[in-house]
Amino acid sequence: MKRNAIQNGARWPLQFLAFLISLFVLNFVNTQEAFSAMPGISGNIDQAIIEHLRLHVDTHNRQAWLDAERGSWSQWLAKKRGFRGRKLFWDPLREEATLMIEWASESEWKEIPQGEIDAVQERFEELAREATGIESGNPFPLIYEGELFPQ
Repeated sequence: MKRNAIQNGARWPLQFLAFLISLFVLNFVNTQEAFSAMPGISGNIDQAIIEHLRLHVDTHNRQAWLDAERGSWSQWLAKKRGFRGRKLFWDPLREEATLMIEWASESEWKEIPQGEIDAVQERFEELAREATGIESGNPFPLIYEGELFPQ
């Protein structure tokens, strides 16, 4: 009887270790799927990506927003490596603009220097202020910023 108890006692740590290893394997086998579901982590930086933005755009300033987009972002984006195109949408009930900007790869999008982006954003805001009569700030504030990966 004592011998059986000693053998069972020796097996317990091994069984527990096997259990932990099983949990580890089950949780981390599908890391690509887990990364794809996490914000900002695609798992493959060379796949196509959609930059998804939402802005507040009042009904009476919709044309000013479109004009500011054409005078700043449209021209700049057309010259960027990896830029595939973009679509602008406007929801009159929510007074929100949705922008979907398509990039050939996440790496091409992310390699753009922040200083360039800031300069274009400043130009956009300048044009928007002129068109809306607002003296300072951004007339079309960012509500949401995200990334979408084709499946």
